[in-house]
Amino acid sequence: MEIVISKKDKEHFEGCLLGGAIGDALGWPYFQQGVSDLCCEENGKAIITDDTQLTLFTAEGLLRAETRRREKGTCYPPSIVYYAYLRWLHTQGYPQDVNKSEIYNGFLIKIKELHVSRSPGKTCLSALLSGKYGKLYEHINDSKGCGGVKRVAPVGLYASRKKAFELGCECAALTHGYPSGYLAAGVFAHIITALIAGLELKEAVLEALDILVDYQDYEECNRSIRKAIKLAQSDQEPGEASKLLGEGKVAEEALAIAVYLVLKYSPDFKKAIYTAANFYGGNSKTVTALTGNILGAYLGIKSIPAEWIEKVELKDVILQIADDLLIGYKGTLDWWHRYPGY
Repeated sequence: MEIVISKKDKEHFEGCLLGGAIGDALGWPYFQQGVSDLCCEENGKAIITDDTQLTLFTAEGLLRAETRRREKGTCYPPSIVYYAYLRWLHTQGYPQDVNKSEIYNGFLIKIKELHVSRSPGKTCLSALLSGKYGKLYEHINDSKGCGGVKRVAPVGLYASRKKAFELGCECAALTHGYPSGYLAAGVFAHIITALIAGLELKEAVLEALDILVDYQDYEECNRSIRKAIKLAQSDQEPGEASKLLGEGKVAEEALAIAVYLVLKYSPDFKKAIYTAANFYGGNSKTVTALTGNILGAYLGIKSIPAEWIEKVELKDVILQIADDLLIGYKGTLDWWHRYPGY
């Protein structure tokens, strides 16, 4: 009988979020050829983009939802995550919503380094500026861009194995209304939670796909990811595989490429990340970030080069959020003062 070892620990929670941030930073200068290291600014830090910013705000929203649930007895987590995205929107230079003035507080909004625009997605901006938010069956638009999938790794760390898929979908559907846009997020969130539960990579992916087929309009997302699994088992060169999987500018393609990379190159975190950053000419930062999230959750922080960890922007904030998610997962509220329940 196979022994399944849980990864519900500091090493794998931190590995997931730091792995994603490092992938984001490495993939950001995708217009350069032959990326061999993190590209640092004058301050010696490798900058993150909106991918990591939104991931952090997703985590904050989940933690604040937990605070509210314990204070009030009930809450709808996606609505609290939506308020977190409004705080992110404010950090991008947009005025506060005067009708929701009570939400502009807490941990992340006070961090000045987050008050900078790093290539925010047009769909995320337009959806949040509309004053409305989407639900699974009340779509706000018909976008399947990768803005939903790239930010939901914290859902996989925090939610249970029974709830991660749907909550991942709900958090993505706040801004992205096309089925493949939010279903890919559900698959991604479940892959993360299954890995944390101790499953192997392929098992985690297949378990997520088993859940996917219970949702309406699952076919496109299912087809893309199953193609990635097949290609990872073949002798196809990475460059050729990327052409078959798409450009990664939409959610199911970005996730499919990341799935291909982690299945092809695990357990070598560095090789998978480098391959993502170098062979791929489309949405490199999101593909590389998703790859880093998945392998970080699977292999843990020790698999990530120490020099990369030290270089990545907001390292300490990312580690704090990861640790708070772990504490929340274990059912304690040692972090409650950072996350008021609104």
